Amino acid sequence: MLKAIILIGGPQKGTRFRPLSFEVPKPLFPVAGVPMLQHHIEACAQVPDMKEIILIGFYQPNDELNRFISSAQQELKIPIRYLQEFAALGTGGGIYHFRDQILSGGPAAFFLMNADVCSEFPLQEMLRFHRQHGENHCGVLLGTTANRTQSLNYGCIVENHETNEVLHFVEKPSTFVSDIINCGIYLFTPDIFGHIGTVFQRNQQERIQEELTNGKQMHEVIRLEQDIFTTLAGQKKLLVYKTQHFWSQIKSAGSAIYASRLYLKQYHQTHPERLATNQDGTPKIIGDVYIHPTANIDPSAVLGPNVSVGKGVTIGGGVRVRESIILHGAMLQDHCCVLNSIVGWDSTVGKWARVEGTPSDPNPNDPYAKIDSETLFRDGGLTPSITILGCNVNIPSEVIIRNSIVLPHKDLNRSFQNQIIL
Repeated sequence: MLKAIILIGGPQKGTRFRPLSFEVPKPLFPVAGVPMLQHHIEACAQVPDMKEIILIGFYQPNDELNRFISSAQQELKIPIRYLQEFAALGTGGGIYHFRDQILSGGPAAFFLMNADVCSEFPLQEMLRFHRQHGENHCGVLLGTTANRTQSLNYGCIVENHETNEVLHFVEKPSTFVSDIINCGIYLFTPDIFGHIGTVFQRNQQERIQEELTNGKQMHEVIRLEQDIFTTLAGQKKLLVYKTQHFWSQIKSAGSAIYASRLYLKQYHQTHPERLATNQDGTPKIIGDVYIHPTANIDPSAVLGPNVSVGKGVTIGGGVRVRESIILHGAMLQDHCCVLNSIVGWDSTVGKWARVEGTPSDPNPNDPYAKIDSETLFRDGGLTPSITILGCNVNIPSEVIIRNSIVLPHKDLNRSFQNQIIL
C-alpha cells in the first residue's frame, strides 16, 4: 500500500507569481489547461496500489480548493484530502506534524513532492528503483542534471555512482559541489519519521531555550533539505534516482509558460484528446495548443505554438496568439496580437492592440540548462520578462503593452513598456 503527499505551501509574501496568485492559490493556477496540481495528482493516481493522496499546506480551506479536490476525486477515483498546517512548518515539519494521518493504514512507503515543480513524474520508475535496492535505505530522491552555474541555485547531490547512495547534500551551495540537483520529488519509507523526530527533539530544546531568552513563540519548522538530508547523506540511508525526463520549477509567471509548453508536448503521449487540431471551421493551429470546449474562437484566428485557452474565452477574427496563457473569461478582440504573455481572468485586449513579453526560456543550446530564477528588477529597471495582465484588466484598441505587469482591475488608456502598473 502506498500514499502520496503533495506540499502546496500557502499565501506567499513574494511577488514572483503575482498578480496571478491574488485570484487563485498558486497550486490551482492553470498550466496547459488544467490546475498545476492536477498534473501531480494524475501521475500519483497511475501508481498501482496508491490508496490516498494528501495535500498539506497553510492555505485557509476555500471553495476553490474544495471544488478542485471534489472534482479530482470523482475523475480519478482516488481519495484526496487537504490537511491544513497551523503555520508554515517547512518541508519536513508539515509531514511530521501529520505523521499519524500519513501512517494510518500502514503504508509501506509514500511519495512526497512539492507543488511548484513540473515534471513527467517518473514515480513508478522510482518505486522499482527503491525495491531493487533492498530495505536498508529510508528514502529515494529524484535528481536531474543541471549545468555547473545553475546548479548553485538548487540542492546539490553527490552520489556513489556504483550504489546510487547519496554521499553529500548541500542546499544552494556558494561554490560548485555537483551537477546533480534535487527535483523536490521523493519516495520515503515510514523510517524517515524517526530521523525527523530526532531533529524535532533537538530543535525543541533549542526552541524552549530561545523562547525563555527572547519571549518569542517559535514554530517547529523543519526543512528536509537543510535539516534531514545533510545529516543522512553518507549514512547509506538515502539514494538518488536520476531522471532524463523533463523537469522545471514553477516559481514565477514566466516559468508557468515554459511549464505549459512541456506539458502540452507530453499530452501527445498522455492526453492527446486535450490537444486542438486543424479542422474546417476552426482556427488555424500551429504546434501544441489547448482550447477549452467552452471557448468561442473565430476561424480566422491563428493560435500556437504553446497556447492554452481557458473556459469561456472569446477570440475575435484575425487574432494571433503565441506562447501565451489566456485565462477564464478573457476577450481578445479582432486583429489583436498576444505573444509571450498571460492574459488574466475576464480581461479584454482591444482591437489591433499588441501585448508582448520577452520569453524567459532556458538556453536551447545547453541540454542541461534550467529556467533561471527571475529577479524582478535588474540594473535599476524591470527585468524584461513575459507580460502579465491581472484579472479584469482593460487594454484599449491600438496600443502596445510590452514587458509589463498590470495589476488587477486596471483600465489603461495608452501604451506602456517595462513597467509595473499599480
